[in-house]
Amino acid sequence: MNLQLDALREAYRDGQTTPRKLLLALREKAAALNPDYHLFIHLLSVEELEPYLASLDDRDPESLPLYGVPFAIKDNIDLVGVATTAACPAFAYVPERSATIVEQLLALGAIPLGKTNLDQFATGLNGSRSPYGACPNSVLPEYPSGGSSAGSSLAVALGVASFALGTDTAGSGRVPAALNNLVGLKASKGLISTAGVVPACRTLDCVTTFTATAREASQLLALTARFDPRDEYSRRNPAWNDGSAFGALKPFRFGVPRAQDLEFFGCPEGPLLFGDAIDRLKALGGEAVELDLSPFLEAARLLYEGPWVAERYSVAGELMQQRPEAVLPVIRAVLAKAPAVTGVQAFRAQYRLQALKAVCDQALDGLDCVLTPTIGRPVTLAELDAEPVLRNAELGYYTNFMNLLDYAAVAVPSALMNNGLPWGVTLFGRAFTDQYLLGLADALQRQQNPLLPTPASPARNDRARLVVCGAHLDGLALNWQLQQRGARLIEATYSSKDYKLYALAGGPPLRPGMLRVAEGGVAIEVEVWELPSGELGSFLTGIPAPLGLGKVQLADGRWESGFICEPYGLEGAIDISHLGGWRAYLASRD
Repeated sequence: MNLQLDALREAYRDGQTTPRKLLLALREKAAALNPDYHLFIHLLSVEELEPYLASLDDRDPESLPLYGVPFAIKDNIDLVGVATTAACPAFAYVPERSATIVEQLLALGAIPLGKTNLDQFATGLNGSRSPYGACPNSVLPEYPSGGSSAGSSLAVALGVASFALGTDTAGSGRVPAALNNLVGLKASKGLISTAGVVPACRTLDCVTTFTATAREASQLLALTARFDPRDEYSRRNPAWNDGSAFGALKPFRFGVPRAQDLEFFGCPEGPLLFGDAIDRLKALGGEAVELDLSPFLEAARLLYEGPWVAERYSVAGELMQQRPEAVLPVIRAVLAKAPAVTGVQAFRAQYRLQALKAVCDQALDGLDCVLTPTIGRPVTLAELDAEPVLRNAELGYYTNFMNLLDYAAVAVPSALMNNGLPWGVTLFGRAFTDQYLLGLADALQRQQNPLLPTPASPARNDRARLVVCGAHLDGLALNWQLQQRGARLIEATYSSKDYKLYALAGGPPLRPGMLRVAEGGVAIEVEVWELPSGELGSFLTGIPAPLGLGKVQLADGRWESGFICEPYGLEGAIDISHLGGWRAYLASRD
């Protein structure tokens, strides 16, 4: 059965199946797969599933957004009454309450199938560092699943869950997605609650989702991005990043790393596949802009070479001291230098990170997103066994900096390699542009599968577009009001042929009024500017009557926010429509 959210919702509505019938069948399938893939540490028994199934017996499928949707939970995320192990039996405990994200999903009607395998203490990007068994790739078993959210990615890729929860500190929610042909959403820090999650690095950790499509990831994020008083690191989701921000693309600018910053570790297919992904984004209306990735990569090195390893040690360190044999040797090796980290080193690293973030933020300022490969090249299980630290580090080349720099990121399938292994790219951008990035990921997926539904509304991010027609035009008297708010000029264009332009009475400064009319309209010369959404409110409150902001139609049919004029303001105004724009009017006065 198609387990994607919309398809499953339709199946329940039409009576094709029931949650009990489906979940019990999926449990049998998971149990049959587990000996080979080691995807579940604890698969819920029929008795453990029953209370969740019974809670839906008298419910209408339309009454809950996730009615009967099967999902899997990484085993560093609490499910009440089931042991949380973090892939370390000696660490295990039985929580009295589920993690906030799990409580949210249960309240929405979703049903947990079990707790999934992971790299121990979520320390690793490969899925082979677990006493419960290494997780092979869902397509080619000689390759790893990727980690640390290994079992979660396999639960979706192998068709036993509609979606799965993972976590991501250094790439754990993106690397497994790339290797298993999935969408991996690493939302902005604090957007999804981490209360009830075993920390890897508490200040950096994010809960992630694995889905087959970006559209599903968008739906789940819209349902779960809520401020949580239980989580000291929780942050409120800005209005521009709600579910309606997921949409169809407008022209956009995306960063592409310089050639000298790209690393494919000897993989001959990587450069070709990445070049193809760039071309696909261009075909969607994107403008590629070269980006210096070196400060991002320097920040990435701080995660394991700097003092943040001590933050990981704060979780597993006591157990390592008391029972070193309980922690896998490779994990002990990673954390071994943590006790020697000093407070001085920690603060110096924070200062360096903040300096790098200032540089990186400036690089992103004029961009809507950045495109990178998700991994440089896939490595085999044999290569990981021979050189576990080196090969793991290679997998994190493009992912380790993301949470340190506080960015949102989406891993999306892009191609298949010659051997059939999935290959993917990552779209990342400023914090709280998650839904916009998912819209881009959705557009990439629709290129390959035209049957996927097209979003009805345009995509939005943390930048607002504004059409100006008068004194706010580039170089004119009031343009400084845009410039001081960090606005940039997107394009000079024309309105549709449905407007008249008037020189309003009064001044200085002289101001035009643009009015939409049913007959006799012309195309008016305008500019489209873009400014941070948080600055739009102060700009709006400074606009004097009779002007205001409304929707303006451009020559290509787009509707954007822009200056409009109330009809009463035309008293004493001069019709200057025949001149075609404000600049021409000013020139005529000269």
